[in-house]
Amino acid sequence: MIGEETTVRSVGVELGARRYEILIGPGLVREAGRHIAPLAGGARAFIMSDETVAAHHLEPLTDSLARAGLASSAHVLAPGEASKSFGELSRALDWLLEAGANRGDVLVALGGGVIGDLAGLTAALMKRGMAFVQVPTTLLAQVDSSVGGKTAVNTRQGKNLVGAFYQPRLVLADTATLSTLAHRERAAGYAEIVKYGLIGDPEFFDWLEANGAGVMDLDAGLLARAVARSCEAKAQIVARDEREGGLRALLNLGHTFGHALEAANGYGPGLLHGEAVACGMCLAARYSVRAGLMADSEAGRAEDVLARAGLATRLPRLSGGPYDPSALLEHMQQDKKVRGNALPLILMRGIGRAFIQPEADRADLLDFLQAEAAAE
Repeated sequence: MIGEETTVRSVGVELGARRYEILIGPGLVREAGRHIAPLAGGARAFIMSDETVAAHHLEPLTDSLARAGLASSAHVLAPGEASKSFGELSRALDWLLEAGANRGDVLVALGGGVIGDLAGLTAALMKRGMAFVQVPTTLLAQVDSSVGGKTAVNTRQGKNLVGAFYQPRLVLADTATLSTLAHRERAAGYAEIVKYGLIGDPEFFDWLEANGAGVMDLDAGLLARAVARSCEAKAQIVARDEREGGLRALLNLGHTFGHALEAANGYGPGLLHGEAVACGMCLAARYSVRAGLMADSEAGRAEDVLARAGLATRLPRLSGGPYDPSALLEHMQQDKKVRGNALPLILMRGIGRAFIQPEADRADLLDFLQAEAAAE
């Protein structure tokens, strides 16, 4: 990582008695034991991870837990979105039950969004709820999926359709772990950082326009600031609307399109979640322009800041394609925000001015997607 950043920043998620801290900084995996031990009260720690992450970070984590007096065991999965399934959920629960885990133990999610979502749902179901800690090791997980308590698995019908709201007790976002990420993984996480500027923070978006290259290059100071600001933005929204009754839906900017793209791709490795969201946010911006809500120049700024990170902003350029417009619309209609027959979308009136459009015109949306699929 470029430069030095030794400060550990703290962001609180204010949920009353269920309040928890997000700690952000380098070296937190190696110090995890002293942060987790007070939550465990001398009980055991169970770790869920994937093969890729475990190769880099499992031993330092288990060593840290041992130094803090916590015995631990690990359940390591294959990497990738395909592991976020009913089958893996069942295997994780069997692992805990066979080990005699109880509600006084702690489940630690060491990995990206797939591991965090799966471990969170496992913890929610285990004897009706055991404590769990998020240790996100991807940029996307550090700024998005590890915070806020959304847990889920995927189904044939769509992404994250079966899950629960279940908050972690602690989030340890070790920025040093990001040095092992490929550029593509960093870009996927950067898309979620840009999202916070587009939703409601135009000053942060301006800052990203000026400093995004440094964030992508893992400049320690710029990276820590970007992660902390993203976590603060999400924490504020989650504290006001934990279960997505209204305001929290804004965090899904680009996700209705993005989840449809992932489903159409079969959740395969050819398309990362952040890549789908980046294209989805650009689709939302251009659809906002089409609806007369947003200036074309503003949509262009959104597209440019993502394109400079190497992210595809147009359907024909997106990996995993080609994408059939009719199939995309069908997947969009499976979105969790759908109520009755109404398909809501998160659109924008400008940079930092996202809002919830309660119902999209399906015929117009299909026409839009057909035009986007045919564009160069």
